[in-house]
Amino acid sequence: MFNKIHHVALICSDYERSKDFYVNKLGFEVLGEYYRAERQSYKLDLAVNGQYQIELFSFPSSPARPSRPEACGLRHLAFAVTDLAATIRQLAEKGIETEPVRVDEFTGRSFTFFADPDQLPLEIYEQ
Repeated sequence: MFNKIHHVALICSDYERSKDFYVNKLGFEVLGEYYRAERQSYKLDLAVNGQYQIELFSFPSSPARPSRPEACGLRHLAFAVTDLAATIRQLAEKGIETEPVRVDEFTGRSFTFFADPDQLPLEIYEQ
């Protein structure tokens, strides 16, 4: 019935701060940026490694959503990487701290977490 996940939509509290994080720090490509005056809302379409995957929205006065520990709803957003250690170094160079590296007990693959400006948990998973 389904072919793949088309995109993930995120709502941020500070549009410019989150845009800077995802575009300038994580290196995602801007495919389109739109301001919707009737909703006082920005929509930023982002590509990860050339593939459209993230919609970043801003809305005035969005309520906070609990994300830790283990709140119901989206648990985290995970990105595949080739070299976990190199990715951790690149994030650190941009002032982004990661948690200690863990090993997936089922696959034996290494992974870790960091957070976006709104504390959304983001995972990097070595393939």
